[in-house]
Amino acid sequence: MADKLVTIAEYMDSMQAEMARQVLEDFDIKAVVIGENAANICLAPTVITAKLQVFESNADEAKQILEEQQQGHEPEAYEVMDETDEADEPYDPKEEEL
Repeated sequence: MADKLVTIAEYMDSMQAEMARQVLEDFDIKAVVIGENAANICLAPTVITAKLQVFESNADEAKQILEEQQQGHEPEAYEVMDETDEADEPYDPKEEEL
């Protein structure tokens, strides 16, 4: 049986929905935003939410990732640098050879 899409979050701002979608994609969870452009086709001002959907089999994990992000925790898949890690040198266009 095919996995169906379920709505795991609704956003008033389509940019927030797209950012949440990208976070899930970073964790290899396929996600889609629907309804983000629905307000553009209405003649009168309306309140339409953008819905974030994932496959039902990924819903619990996706919700947990988004909750951790909202609470300010780094989800486990993000690599956090510590004092011993060396950062890349900042890019300086003046040092570029012509």
